[in-house]
Amino acid sequence: MNPVYDLRVYQLSEELSDLVWQDFDTWPEKAQRTVGYQVIRAADSIAANIAEGYGRYTPPDRRKFYFYARGSFEETKAWLRKCIRRKLVGETRAQSYKAVVDELGLVLNGFIKATKLPPEPLNF
Repeated sequence: MNPVYDLRVYQLSEELSDLVWQDFDTWPEKAQRTVGYQVIRAADSIAANIAEGYGRYTPPDRRKFYFYARGSFEETKAWLRKCIRRKLVGETRAQSYKAVVDELGLVLNGFIKATKLPPEPLNF
């Protein structure tokens, strides 16, 4: 099994959280203390849940953590929309976020679908 950090889904999630981390230091204190810490935690949680799921033994257990990662992904997008609306992130940087978010969304959903669940038992 390849290490989790070799997976494109993990690499994209790390790229997204690194973008947030870099921008945080440029924000005013009010923004850092409100949306800043929230978006950092949400973005960091995507990769953390992918890694935790990847380390689990059964497909249902893995998939559960990948669903948590998708939830954190959606939360991150919500915070980023606020950051853009509140002018904490400029237009050029917003395009950088959009490129990563668009690709990560597709790759994460495909990754979850590829995690096979055992067949349902037949009940007669």
